[in-house]
Amino acid sequence: MRTFLAVAAGLAVIYFGSQPPEGGGVTNALVVLGLVAAALVWFLTKPKSDKPVS
Repeated sequence: MRTFLAVAAGLAVIYFGSQPPEGGGVTNALVVLGLVAAALVWFLTKPKSDKPVS
């Protein structure tokens, strides 16, 4: 589930960031921003190790 959310967040940033009204196209900065968003979601959805999973 974590992997799906991280990939979806990264792809959403790239998709919505490359809309034609702003000029369109996928730039290097947009790809980096998508990777940062995916890493942030991956980190924020990490389960706590000190709590048992119920």
